Amino acid sequence: MLAYIGRRLGFMLVLLVLLSVVSFILIQLPPGDYLTTLVARRQLAGGEMTQAERDALQQMYGLGLPLHRQYLKWAGNLLRGDLGRSFQWNRPVSGLVAERLPLTLVISAAALLFTYLMAIPIGIYSATHQYSFADYTFTVVGFVGLAIPPFLLALILMFLFFKAFDMSTVGLFSPEYMDVPWSWAKFVDLLKHLPIPIVINGVAGTAALIRVMRATLLDELQKQYVITARTKGLAERTVLFKYPVRMAINPIVSTVGWLLPTIVSGETITAIVLSLPTVGPLLYEALLWQDMFLAGSLVMVLGMLVVVGTFLSDLLLVKVDPRIRYEQGYAQ
Repeated sequence: MLAYIGRRLGFMLVLLVLLSVVSFILIQLPPGDYLTTLVARRQLAGGEMTQAERDALQQMYGLGLPLHRQYLKWAGNLLRGDLGRSFQWNRPVSGLVAERLPLTLVISAAALLFTYLMAIPIGIYSATHQYSFADYTFTVVGFVGLAIPPFLLALILMFLFFKAFDMSTVGLFSPEYMDVPWSWAKFVDLLKHLPIPIVINGVAGTAALIRVMRATLLDELQKQYVITARTKGLAERTVLFKYPVRMAINPIVSTVGWLLPTIVSGETITAIVLSLPTVGPLLYEALLWQDMFLAGSLVMVLGMLVVVGTFLSDLLLVKVDPRIRYEQGYAQ
């Protein structure tokens, strides 16, 4: 097992290097750069930028260097823990990411937990009560959850909460706690604002996983080993949870690799609608401004979530499914 983990960690490092190259190239593909965008916006505002100012900015941010030298400079600084300096914010990227990433991870982890806690029990119930009224109800609600865009759901909930409870669901903190240091009162205020973003970000994933859990469990319940266990007189609860649920949960466990970054990146429009201080809006603005250091670092963070999430899902599958066996020398 240790050899397998070591080999996977080596693959992860290779993937992250390739990801950094691809991310940097993709960010550089649009024509122009940050300086071009800044000049265009200043001209729209009725101002002009002298050639001396342009040369100074190019030298400051290294925009005049060839593409490969810009990447090597960024990658070298990245290895030293220096994510560069944001053009738009004129601040270190590490500081901006450190401000937004913790709250993003809290919302994402809570939405992920909400998704699994809702999807697995409902999927099991729907499979064991096939074609019942509850099964049809969960199916309809699931399709609605898949069909409705998260930002539209956010707008609907904002309107309903304001009309019904005279309560604002915008942001993660009340105005009096926005810029004050952390305290117990601020933490409680955060907890009061978390349910709406969690539900909105988790609805689509929950609806999809309910269908996956239901379909895979129905397939397992029709297999011969389940029929044999029932004929031997085993209790239905034992028959259900001993093996069929463990087998059916495999696709659910394997979704950790892509569901976590999907929640983080997919909440961008929702975060803009709800004015959430998370990574999504920051990445959106960085791409608009062609802020390559900030955008590249955030894309790397999302890529790391994919790689780490996939690694964790593989380890969980080893524990969940006893049928999984690796090549000799991998899991021994």
